[in-house]
Amino acid sequence: MKDIIPAILPKHFSDLSRKVGLVAGTASFVQVDVCDRTYTDSKTWPFNGERGTIEIYDVHFRNIMEEKEGLPFWDTVDYEFDLMVKKPEGVIGDFVRAGASRILVHLESTSQMEDIIREWKDVVELGIALKPATPLADLDSYMHEVKIVQMMGSDYIGHGGVSLEPSIYERVRTFKEKYPEHIVSVDIGVNFETAPDLVMAGVDHLVAGSAIFGNPNPLESIARFKELFV
Repeated sequence: MKDIIPAILPKHFSDLSRKVGLVAGTASFVQVDVCDRTYTDSKTWPFNGERGTIEIYDVHFRNIMEEKEGLPFWDTVDYEFDLMVKKPEGVIGDFVRAGASRILVHLESTSQMEDIIREWKDVVELGIALKPATPLADLDSYMHEVKIVQMMGSDYIGHGGVSLEPSIYERVRTFKEKYPEHIVSVDIGVNFETAPDLVMAGVDHLVAGSAIFGNPNPLESIARFKELFV
């Protein structure tokens, strides 16, 4: 299924709520970029727990896990969590409890990918993300179980406004020739200049942050991206 997925690097819970509110009812999915300042050099919600405590999550996320509150606009939007964290196997369950519809795990972030797939493939939709520097062949042993691959547009992840590596177009074409039935997503550097060529290369999901939320009318940007799939 072709899709435009707004990407959010939330500074805090209210930032997430505001941005999801801008696209709720139009976007079927939103992607929340989760950074732990270990795998990445940046940190995002919910990894901003109270200082002076041992809590790694903020109070809202803890409440969401305990079903005391819900993710913003959970009744109209599905959530895709892009776990840019070290050893994601230790936190996947928390994001499932919080209401994730899809979770992306970075191939370079863990040595336990097989165990992650075995434990969670029947619980939540899983995708594998990888950086441009990682050979596509490293995916092969997992493609019989995982049907979504997110190609990062740059090795510099966890930040907005980063340019797309030109090599991504050929990586998408090469992957699609080998796995035509798999869904390919591209995140980082997706804008109105790069998106047409990405679609021509075979991308199924365009994940865009700045190109959507940098527009005073985000819905206008989403509509313009959707025209590329018509």
